[in-house]
Parts: sequence; structure tokens; C-alpha cells
Amino acid sequence: MGIGFSSCWPKRKFRASQLIQGMDLHTVTHLLVALAEDNMAFFSSQGPGETARKLVRVFAGVQEQALGLEPALGRLLGVAHLFDLDAETPANGYRSLVHTARCCLAHLLHKCRYVAANRRSIFFRTSHNLAELEAYLAALTQLRALAYYAQRLLTTNQPGGLFFEGDERITAEFLSEYVTLHKGCFYGRCLGFQFTPAIRPFLQTISVGLVSFGEHYRRNETGLSVTASSLFTSGRFAIDPELRGAEFERITQNLDVHFWKAFWNITEIEVLSSLANMASTTVRVSRLLSLPPEPLEMPLTADPKLKVTISPPVAHTGPGPILARLISYDLREGQDSEELIKLVKSEGPRGLELWPRHQVPRSRSLVVHIHGGGFVAQTSKSHEPYLKSWAQELGAPILSIDYSLAPEAPFPRALEECFYAYCWAVKHCALLGSTGERICLAGDSAGGNLCFTVSFRAAAYGVRVPDGIMAAYPATMLQPTASPSRLMSLMDPLLPLSVLSKCVSAYAGEETENPSNPDQKALGMMGLVQRDTAVLFRDLCLGASSWLNSFLELSGQKSRKTPVPGAEPMRRSVSEAALAQPDDTVGTNLFKSMPLQVLSPTGSSETSEPPTLSLSAETLGPSKPSDVNFLLRPEDAVEDEARAQAGRLGLGHCASSAFPEDFHPRLSNQGATRIPLYSAPIVKNPFMSPLLAPDSMLQSLPQVHIVACALDPMLDDSVMFARRLRSLDQMVTLRVVEDLPHGFLSLAPLCRETRQAAALCVERIRLVLNPPSSSMSTKSGLCGGLECLSAPAMPPI
Repeated sequence: MGIGFSSCWPKRKFRASQLIQGMDLHTVTHLLVALAEDNMAFFSSQGPGETARKLVRVFAGVQEQALGLEPALGRLLGVAHLFDLDAETPANGYRSLVHTARCCLAHLLHKCRYVAANRRSIFFRTSHNLAELEAYLAALTQLRALAYYAQRLLTTNQPGGLFFEGDERITAEFLSEYVTLHKGCFYGRCLGFQFTPAIRPFLQTISVGLVSFGEHYRRNETGLSVTASSLFTSGRFAIDPELRGAEFERITQNLDVHFWKAFWNITEIEVLSSLANMASTTVRVSRLLSLPPEPLEMPLTADPKLKVTISPPVAHTGPGPILARLISYDLREGQDSEELIKLVKSEGPRGLELWPRHQVPRSRSLVVHIHGGGFVAQTSKSHEPYLKSWAQELGAPILSIDYSLAPEAPFPRALEECFYAYCWAVKHCALLGSTGERICLAGDSAGGNLCFTVSFRAAAYGVRVPDGIMAAYPATMLQPTASPSRLMSLMDPLLPLSVLSKCVSAYAGEETENPSNPDQKALGMMGLVQRDTAVLFRDLCLGASSWLNSFLELSGQKSRKTPVPGAEPMRRSVSEAALAQPDDTVGTNLFKSMPLQVLSPTGSSETSEPPTLSLSAETLGPSKPSDVNFLLRPEDAVEDEARAQAGRLGLGHCASSAFPEDFHPRLSNQGATRIPLYSAPIVKNPFMSPLLAPDSMLQSLPQVHIVACALDPMLDDSVMFARRLRSLDQMVTLRVVEDLPHGFLSLAPLCRETRQAAALCVERIRLVLNPPSSSMSTKSGLCGGLECLSAPAMPPI
């Protein structure tokens, strides 16, 4: 019986996605269904064995889910083009969800084909192939759930908008369902299936290290002093994908931001950083500088004869030195001056290196870099390998800022320090080996966010703004809200939803955990594993609601945290009195009294004393709808098209039921995900969420070049930010790279694809430092004068 597939498939390994190149969604689906039917018929005839029955059930499930998923994906594809930046940049969260589901279908098609070709062989590993099929069937089921959630967003979002804006009850209901979905299937055998194959071994190594580190952390055996060699030697997690996936899910749901800070800072360990530096480009200069907290006198761009005083950072911890790393491929004039050498901070053995004697002239360019790390982790040391390559390729010195990290130093400390360091670099560029003719701000992830806000602040003060910004996969919307790309945080091993929310919560100055029983506290004062699932379930609704509601008043009492013994000393955060206050005071009064020196863009430029603007309710609250329209409602014709398309697709306006009656996604068995309560109005401040900035602030930005990832939960941040700038005729380009995860800059040595993506970032910086000819730089078209480049479209579906 059957269709005879076993003889028509060549027996060699393929990249799964290659199987469906050129196929449309309907063809892929029905080929998979036919293969599943053939395999069902074969194993049904193999007798009453349990394994054969399981295989039959799995292939039946593949048929059911594939046929159910096809119309949902078709609906999304029918309207996805309405959310693109332009026709040359076909990228947004809806397209990415379809692409990811297509990758899962490709893997299942490959596996079904393999089974059909090898099922009669005596070397056929029945149990192994059954486990593979079960894992990808679970992933396909969850992707079908995400497709239905994306359809719900289509009905609740404003036309043309990727981020949700609407009834809080709908968002609370939406998230309370979303966070209960099973995630472990994406962290086991299917780990990284959506990414390029060269990335997957790295992700597997990281996942094994993560669960091993989490186990040590939970048991309080090694804490922050865990050695690197102990992180990747847990054999049981390496050989058991299901166990690893379940543990990965438990860790991402239950461990607090201090765990993630510790894990992400593993690259700061001397052994690992030394190995990374040995494999990276050799540079003549790599020095950590300590910038003294002294007021700076900066000329106003409107009238250089007038000066404005830039005060040193004071938020939360008071004045203190700011660390920044100077990297230069060549020793340039000024970099060995006594004035600069006095600022060099010793780094142990690295500080004993001698300055080379040969000098080259100062570069006309300077790059000021702000690193990523979720506002809570890493320093310039973690990003030094690719910065060295940048220094060589650009022929310009790079100053990478080591800003203070949350939760010890929440907003606006990092912004204050980055702005001060930027102004210091502009004023002292000669010491850094540059004439300062062209200055580019560059950053990734959280660093991209800070690049935009530093530029906002420079424009507000009236001082020189950078000549351009290169932001790699930036976070521009920290307000808790839903978007189609953020649905992919369910499967992203580097940016799970709970981790994202904990980082934002820490940066916003909110406590990230609320231990409520002594047994939890006994696990460690840094907040180890929250085991009481009943407590988590009780708090789920409140947590889910607050994730999407930035104006709910916090309630309850938050406990103090004390550092784990042996941890590195960190700067003092908010005072003990502030930490002991009720939640509502932390969310309001604390921020009202927090000084933030901002010169209003409409203020007079004739004074040298910048006025003090505190984070008052007016500043923290939402701008008027006429000032801020981050949803970028398209023209009436596009709105009508979107509504008509939704009507034709049968998408109603009721979001009370996301799934068909006969579909039930898999739910997590790790207990409810705890979403931190970060509802302070501060998250809507444009200096925290640049996407929410009024038009006048966005118009103050220089040329912007964004490099985003198609499979990044933060993709919609980049698309919507680029669309807002485009609507204001600002100079902006958006390049979207495929098949790579968030944070690819730190993965540049891994494979050809990451190296090409990193080279693209260098190319964007070079556009700022070496602008094209005048014919290219005059404003024209939608790109505002810059060449409108985009990544190749995703494979046809």
C-alpha cells in the first residue's frame, strides 16, 4: 500500500529549508500530508507494537496540524505586506512568524522523507526518529497557536500598527493565555531550528551551559564564582534533549534578573575573555579609561560662542567616574599623551602592556559605541573582539562606554553616563586620536536604545549631535505591549519573554521578584528558584495585566535584597528607604524626585546654565495623541484596504477566542510564568522608549541606519521606528538579515552568515563616517537621501 515515496528520495543529507525552496505554502503542506499518510499506512501494517502505534499517532498529528496551520498562515500572508517599511524591505513580525512555521514544516518534511526512505532498513532507529517527530510535532502545534494569536493582533491592533494599543482587559486576557503555553519543545531537540544550521551547535552549547549554571545557582553551590569549565560538563543535559528543554523552560520562567546578569557576564571571566582576545584582531591600543565626574563646558551648535554646562551623572548613586574603553588599530597622535595616560585604569596583567612608539596621524572619524546586554549585563570587555575588527576596518578609534547597569543603577543612570561620556568624547576627541570631523554613535540591542536617547538629549541641550547612528537590533519600545514579532519570544532561546520583561523591569527601577515564603529566601538572598507554583499562579493575572499596562499602580510590599557573599562589589542603587517604600511610591514619587538634566528643545539657547527638568508626571506621562502616534496609522486608502482585507479573511473584531474549538495548544507544566510588575509610568518616557517620542524629538535625530534580524522578537521595534522616521522624511535605512538570532555581533566568528551581518554593520557605520557624494546625500524619495537598501526577501511561500 502507500504512495511509494521511499524510492523517490535520494539518501543524502539536506539543509531542511532547501527542500521547500520555490514551493508555495499549499504545495509544502500537501506534500507533507501525503508523506505522513504514506508513513501512517506503512506503520499501521507493522503489527500491534507500541512504537508503531505511536508513530501512526504522530503522523496523524502532523497531518492535522499542517492542514490546520495552512489557512492561518495564508491569512497572515494576505495582509503582511501592509506592515512593511516599503516594497524593498519585506520584513515584519507577521512575515517572520510565517517564515518560522515554514521552517518547521521543512524539518518535518525532511524527517518524513527520511523515514519513508529508510523505514525498511535494519539500521533504522525507530525510537530516535519517533522522538524527533514528536518534538517537531509539538513545535508545529505551538506555532499554530502563535499564528492564531497573530490573527487576534490583526483584529485588535490599529491598521498598519504592529504594537497593540487598546482595551487593557483584552491585553490582560491575551497575555494570561500566551504565557501559559508550553515552551520546552523549542529548547530541546528543536533548539534553534529556525536559525542557520551553523548557529545551532553554539545554541546547544549555550543551553547546556545555561541549565548547568542554573542548577549550580539554584543549589547555591558556586554562586557567581562558578568556573567556566563547570558550566558545559553536565552530561545528562547534553545527552537528554527533553530534560534540557524542560529545565531550560523552568529556568527562564523562575529565575530572577540576577541570575541572568551572572550568566551573561560569563564572557567577562578572565579565561574566556583572554581566549576571545587571542582569536580577535590585534590592535595597538585597548585601554580602559576612567572619566572624572567634572562639569563640561560645551559650545552650542546654534551659536558656538555660547556655552552649556554638562553636569556629571548624579541619578541614584551620585557623582562618580565613568568607565570607557578606547580601542584603536593604530597608535594615533594624542593617544599616548600624559593627559590621557592619567585616565587609564589598570586591568591587571593587561595594564602592563607597553605603548608602541610609532604613531600615525589623527583620524578624521570617531565611533562612540554603547554595548548591549539588556541594560543589566556585560561591559565593553564582552564586545571587545568585534570592536577590534571595527577599528581595523574603519580606520577610526572607538570609545566604548561602560555604563552602570540595572538593577543596581536603573534609569536614568545609564542614559546620564552615556550622554556625559559622549560629550566628553566630543570635547576631548584629540586625546582619543581623532579630529572629530565625523562622529558616529553605534550600539546593539539596549545600546541601540541608548544611542537614540543620547542623541535626543544632545539635541535637547543644543550641543553637537552625532553625524549618524548605527543601531543593530535595537530595543525602541520598552513599554509592555504585544506585537507579532514578540510572539516569537516563546521559542527564542536568547530572548524569552520572561527574561525580556525582567530586564526591562530592572531598568525601570522595579523589583523583579517578590519572595513570599521563608523557604524561597533560604535558597539565597539574590532570589534563586521560586518553587511555590501556587503563589505564581495566584499572581499570574496581575503580572500579565501589568506587562501590558504601564499605568497600573503597583500594590503589595517588596522585600529588600542583599548581595550574595563573594559577589563583586557593585554601586549602591536606590536608597534603602526607597526600596522599603510601598510599590505605588516606587512607581511615582521616587521618579518624581529623580533629577534628570534635560534642556527643552524649545528652550532658549542663549543661556549657559541648563535648566533642571525633573521626571515629573508631565514628563513621565503619555504625550498627547496629536504629538505621539507610534502606531503610524497609514493613509485612508491603506486603512480601508486593511479593514477590507480583514473582512475578506473572516477576521472579526472579537478577541475573546483565539483558537478554533477543535484546537488545543500544549500548556506548560513548569508552573505559571511570573511576569514582573513593572507598571511605572517611566516606561512611556521617550528617553526610555524612543518609539514613543514626539515628532519634534525624532526630527532632531541625524541619519539613522538600522540592522535588524528577521527572527528577532525585537524586529517590530526596528520596523516601526524606521516607519516613523520615514514618515517624517528623516534619513533612515533598514536592513534585515535572515536566519540569525538577536546578538549576532557577538557571534561574528561562528560562521559566514554572522560575519556577513557584522560586515553589514561596518558598512552602515562607514556611510556615516564617509558620506556618499552630494548627489546621493541630498534628500530625495522615501529614504531621505540615503540609498534605501534592504535584505533579500524571505524565500517565496
